Amino acid sequence: MSKRSASDRAADGQAFAKASGSGAKRDENEVNDIGEFEDAWEDEIESEEEVVDGEAGDDEDGMDVDEVMPAIEESEELPPAPEAFIPGTHVLGKDEILEPDDSVYIMRHSMNVTWPCLSFDVLRDSLGDERQRYPATTYLVAGTQADQASKNELSVFKMSSLHRTQKDGDDSDSDEDDDALDEDAILEFRSVPHHGGVNRVRAQPLPPASPLPPASQPYFTATWADNGKVHIWDIRPLIESLDVPGYSWDKSRTNKPAFTINSHGRAEGFAMDWASSGNANPSSLRLLTGDVHSKIYLTTTTPSGFNALSQPFTSHTSSVEDLQWSPSEPTVFASCSADCSVQIWDVRSKGRQSVAGIEPAHESDVNVISWNRSTSYLLLSGGDEGGIKVWDLRNVQKKGTTVVPSPVASFKWHTAPITSIEWHPTEDSIFAASGADDQVTLWDLGVEPDDDEIGTLMNDAPDSARDVPPQLLFVHQGQKDVKEVHWHPQIPGAVLSTALDGFNIFKTISV
Repeated sequence: MSKRSASDRAADGQAFAKASGSGAKRDENEVNDIGEFEDAWEDEIESEEEVVDGEAGDDEDGMDVDEVMPAIEESEELPPAPEAFIPGTHVLGKDEILEPDDSVYIMRHSMNVTWPCLSFDVLRDSLGDERQRYPATTYLVAGTQADQASKNELSVFKMSSLHRTQKDGDDSDSDEDDDALDEDAILEFRSVPHHGGVNRVRAQPLPPASPLPPASQPYFTATWADNGKVHIWDIRPLIESLDVPGYSWDKSRTNKPAFTINSHGRAEGFAMDWASSGNANPSSLRLLTGDVHSKIYLTTTTPSGFNALSQPFTSHTSSVEDLQWSPSEPTVFASCSADCSVQIWDVRSKGRQSVAGIEPAHESDVNVISWNRSTSYLLLSGGDEGGIKVWDLRNVQKKGTTVVPSPVASFKWHTAPITSIEWHPTEDSIFAASGADDQVTLWDLGVEPDDDEIGTLMNDAPDSARDVPPQLLFVHQGQKDVKEVHWHPQIPGAVLSTALDGFNIFKTISV
């Protein structure tokens, strides 16, 4: 701003002329009889102005003054927005890596383990259902795939200090300080030796809203070993030792299986599923196991222990890949196989043959299935070709008919075999899937596209972009060779996955 002399200010109609820099007094005006009001602060104010005018006068006399530089303005150009990586559309460059966008996660944690786990199961706990508070805690059981058979273990993990994900620019002053923290999670575990690699792990079902059984009662977990054995373990003492400092468990109870199923001979397998009659009584349990030689065996429980039935179910012609008990009919179960079919069975039927089936259900191996717990006529299937299909079992005909039902929905998003699939435990339209393409995807069948969105691609997508199904809610990436995914039954929306490089647990803003 340019400086002006006192004379300039007077000429502009200033109420009074300021003193010049030379210190000359301004002319005194005539005063009235009562005199002029004296401002107590006038001298101080004028002295400040004198300094300013003095500088102006010096400038006029040719004295050097420091040049006032204009303020440096920050660039208004915003940094480029991060680009969403769309599998099948974008390809990572040589030196590029994927960075998670934490603004779309409520919680996200990664945990490494000594040996990769192909399979795991979420364990019920006594911390309550419908949990929303953070930091969260969860328990799971998993089996290893070590480089030597003697190094394998069955482990119970406790994941604690699972804080909310802190987002960039989150300046909210929340009273719940823990909610705003983004600390490393704590991973604790207890293990027992397991001879041979573990192909699949499943824990016995506990009734919803029921607490964990007391330490004196068993909590069974079954493991499918790669040597053809199916072992049943009591893992309840391992959970207790994680929660009670100094707790010492009876190794004779935990370090050896409570029961071993030898029905499959030396044929290994992957398919396995528990069922319960609806209470925590161990004598109400039923376990199905299927092997690579197309046979399915049933093991039941009695008050005296487990009973492996010797007669197999034999309608498949290739490896049995997955099994699911019906959530509504205690004698009915479904299976899928590398023979491309899905079969429906009733344990009461004579001859141990399936009563209905979908042949073919996929154009290649059917790897996984999931039976909807809320809408019991809906069944999910995932194939080796990467396809996901939703079946209405009311349309499936009994054996002997030639009519092949059509799926009520079909998706081809994954570009590699589907490795796991599971319905949400309470929302009957939502499911999660994982694939060998390193993706975990969340879907909602209740989403319908708007008329003006049908056939359109994502905004700013390249010409080679793929159509994104409107039912696809979320794509979680960053893991390598994802093998299995599960919803947490007591933390709504929380998803756990296992891969070659460890475990992920996350909750998104989408579900």
